[in-house]
Amino acid sequence: MKKSAKSKNKIKGFQVLENECVWMKAGIVNYHICDMVYNCLECKFDKGMTAVMKKKGKNSDKKTWTDFLKEKYDGASTPCRHVITGRIQAPKLCTHNYECYNCAFDQMLDDIELSESGKLPEYCSASGYNVAKEYYYHKGHTWVRIEHGGRARVGFDDFIMRLFGKARFTQDLLNIGNRMKKGKATWSIAQDDNEASVLAPVSGTVLSVNQRVKENPEILHKDPYRDGWIFIVEPDSLKKGFNDLYYGGKSIDWIEKENNKLLQMLGPEYANLAATGGEPVRDFYGNNPDIGWKKLAKTFLKTKK
Repeated sequence: MKKSAKSKNKIKGFQVLENECVWMKAGIVNYHICDMVYNCLECKFDKGMTAVMKKKGKNSDKKTWTDFLKEKYDGASTPCRHVITGRIQAPKLCTHNYECYNCAFDQMLDDIELSESGKLPEYCSASGYNVAKEYYYHKGHTWVRIEHGGRARVGFDDFIMRLFGKARFTQDLLNIGNRMKKGKATWSIAQDDNEASVLAPVSGTVLSVNQRVKENPEILHKDPYRDGWIFIVEPDSLKKGFNDLYYGGKSIDWIEKENNKLLQMLGPEYANLAATGGEPVRDFYGNNPDIGWKKLAKTFLKTKK
């Protein structure tokens, strides 16, 4: 059965209390759900509505959703755009006539989100490994979490952190403004004299680098899904960049298959351990060095180095 365009293109991962499109909130359209995590700059619906309103501008001065909000919420009752989208809780009033580029509060929110990891994620368990809900997972064991405005936060999953328990970053970690390309070796991790390249899970421009994990890699292992994030990226494309990543139940199935693959490396006598439900060791390589760093990196990070 062919999937509908709506379900196929839905961007998942960032949830707000209300996800109505700003055009709906402004009272211009009866119903439209935002599937772009309020990244209006890349939204085709927003561009289309703006074009339509401009054509109607000959008979009306209302051209965008902000024009309607200005009329709907007059004076002191004008709510901040971030209250309308559910990014923050009321009360917060707009004092800049919805010209967010002039607003220090708008910039402050962006700065906070670039430095903080947000709320504590909910987890599922797959063969003893934590899998954060509403995250996308790349085959090279990095994750992507979509945030307000279409930004993407990137990090390592619990599986790879347990596999290379004492891994640290090498000095080639990307800087702000650098670009990463999905599926290409982008940065490296190391343990003792061993080094392994890591594939980027998404294409885009680096907006922020988590200096805390660079200076203290232990954070990666203790909290890989929250405080252990590595980059915040401005993705090249939201809808096209996540189609081949694991999400939801598929991510659980994938981790379980990866665990079976790992146990088979130990030998036939370990192949049935996946069903026991035991907790995986914290440093698989450190406890099983004979398997080989290069073999583990090639199998699970999908890189040769």
